[in-house]
Amino acid sequence: MPKGSRRVVVVGQGYVGLPLALRAVDVGYTVVGLDTSRDRVKRLEGGESYVQDISDEAVAAALATRRFWPTTDARECAEFDVAVITVPTPLTQGVPDLTHIEDAAGSIARFLRPGATVVLESTTYPGTTDELLVPILERGSELAAGCQFHAGYSPERIDPGNPVHTLVNTPKVVSGIDAASLEAVDAFYASLVDRTVRVSSTRVAEMAKLLENTFRHINIALVNELAMYAGQLGVSVWEAIDAASTKPFGFMRFTPGPGVGGHCLPVDPSYLSWKVKRSLGDSFRLVELANDINEHMPAYVTRRIVECLNRDRKPVNGSRILLLGLAYKKNTGDLRESPALSLCASLSALGAEISVVDGFVPAHQPISWPRVEATDQELADADLVVVVTDHDDIDYTKVATHARRVFDTRRRVPAGPTVEHL
Repeated sequence: MPKGSRRVVVVGQGYVGLPLALRAVDVGYTVVGLDTSRDRVKRLEGGESYVQDISDEAVAAALATRRFWPTTDARECAEFDVAVITVPTPLTQGVPDLTHIEDAAGSIARFLRPGATVVLESTTYPGTTDELLVPILERGSELAAGCQFHAGYSPERIDPGNPVHTLVNTPKVVSGIDAASLEAVDAFYASLVDRTVRVSSTRVAEMAKLLENTFRHINIALVNELAMYAGQLGVSVWEAIDAASTKPFGFMRFTPGPGVGGHCLPVDPSYLSWKVKRSLGDSFRLVELANDINEHMPAYVTRRIVECLNRDRKPVNGSRILLLGLAYKKNTGDLRESPALSLCASLSALGAEISVVDGFVPAHQPISWPRVEATDQELADADLVVVVTDHDDIDYTKVATHARRVFDTRRRVPAGPTVEHL
């Protein structure tokens, strides 16, 4: 491992950790990119990126500086100045799974030295930094937090596929377990991003992350439920949202869809709900209701698809259905928790012949349904075309022209006699 500049360890080289590692290299740090996946490390060593927003050229440029060191060997973390933990925190049977944080903390604790700083970025419930991370670091290092090393929390705000709001120009919330830790955490991130936002405690920072995504989750649930009832009331929910969006204050635009997916919305609000239940014995009713609505959207969309086919006197069993978009979010290839997968599974169970179009999902990504191109012939051959994820590489005017019937969950296809919007 080359020496010379201040040494940063980024534990986890996924969609959060890799951009952070490369940015740290850009500003002059020597960076160890630690990951448990040998496949990921080999790809990085070869100058190959597996994160959509990071190019192969960016990885190669970082390697060329000789200050970026991808590895699976925790011993490479020795003598670090700053360590940032960016590992997954999934739900397992509805319960927060913090084993990746525990493992990451244990890996770096033995290399912790006086004056070093450890920051957690993984999404979690309030109290994790103080109650879980710090004790592991103290036991493994035999150093006292605050007195001998710094610790803090800074929630990740990466938005995959967003070319406007990046790691650098998105304000970074920072916190520490004490005043000295806050200074150290703030100084590190101030060297990477345009603006930092200090908060008084790690618990506030942890809560802020959950609040951001719970806010989105609840408001998406609101418009999803409106979409279920508006049509029956003779109202276009889309037109109502357009009209409400003209109000310059007191309203924020959210739009309905086939469900929620990704690394945040299906998970983060449940962390908050779990913590309230465990610590206070109460139910976070609004979160639980939002979860119920959003989780059932794929089933509602399935029902609407059945109704579309029925109007053409076609049973679902044996019908050819072409789904446009599998990823959970437009212009990304991320399939994590994607509602499109649930939709495909439910339609297949009803006997539909499913084929899918998604130019953003990598070709090597295993998918249970045949992948095709959105050609004029494929559109025309389908009994129903369903827009699930509204990627920008699809010509939606062509969809309206060639498809026999369209059910559009995102309102991208122009209105017409054969087009029905969610």
